[in-house]
Amino acid sequence: MGRTLAHLWHKTGVFAVHDVCTRSTASAHTAVQFIGTGRAVTRIDDMRAADVWMLAVPDTHIHAVAQELAKYIQKQAVDCVLIAKSAIIFHCSGALAAAEMQALHDAGSHTASAHCLLSFSAPETAVQQFAGTLCALEGDAKATLELKKAFEHIGGQCFDLAAKDKILYHAAAVFATNFVPVLQHIASDLWLKTGVPAHMIETLSNTLLQNAVNNIQTQGAAQALTGPAARGDMALVALQGKAVTTWNAQAGQAYAALSQLASHMASHLAQKTTESTDNKVKQKK
Repeated sequence: MGRTLAHLWHKTGVFAVHDVCTRSTASAHTAVQFIGTGRAVTRIDDMRAADVWMLAVPDTHIHAVAQELAKYIQKQAVDCVLIAKSAIIFHCSGALAAAEMQALHDAGSHTASAHCLLSFSAPETAVQQFAGTLCALEGDAKATLELKKAFEHIGGQCFDLAAKDKILYHAAAVFATNFVPVLQHIASDLWLKTGVPAHMIETLSNTLLQNAVNNIQTQGAAQALTGPAARGDMALVALQGKAVTTWNAQAGQAYAALSQLASHMASHLAQKTTESTDNKVKQKK
């Protein structure tokens, strides 16, 4: 994410990228090369004061990096302190709030969190896909206002998110994207186990996945739901669940939980359909 955003902001002139700090010289130089500008460093103390700081680090490191950056600010000369203390500092976690950087907030910086709903597994691809990406902003009013301008300039669509809602917001993203590869992997393993030719599995998987995505996009998730649970065939659900559990206990638990959720979805849809039909009948009368 850090490389993608820095590249886009540099390319569009939103920010002048100065220093890029990572844990190794090699990764810092790789990042600078991809971004197209900047100075590679491996210590925060070697970075120069800036107006905007982005902490694109793992969630478990945000608190520690924020504390280290706060110490850096305190050690600077008076003129640099004034710059650093008025700086906007944000992290990129989808689950954690700006409060993770309390030390920086206490030092006078404007803190925020910014999360983009896009896969950043390959920066080269993410750069091409970024336009239209939804970006959740949370934190200090000045920081979120400036970040909104910066993200919108590179094609992001921003919305405000309350700190208390970030965990569930991010869990939704996990359900929507992160579990899809897991389910595809389980399906591929089962097909391979049951004798489907290995060279056919990728095509089979991709076709079913694409069809499902197309149906969801055109009909909505509830209408696109198919399978034994959606049909109310709970005897088959139980039979399949037992077979999957014998093969892999964790996969069996996932099958049971997802089948139950599918059944609830189908029941809710049927109820809504019935209510809609009843209303139409009443209107005709």
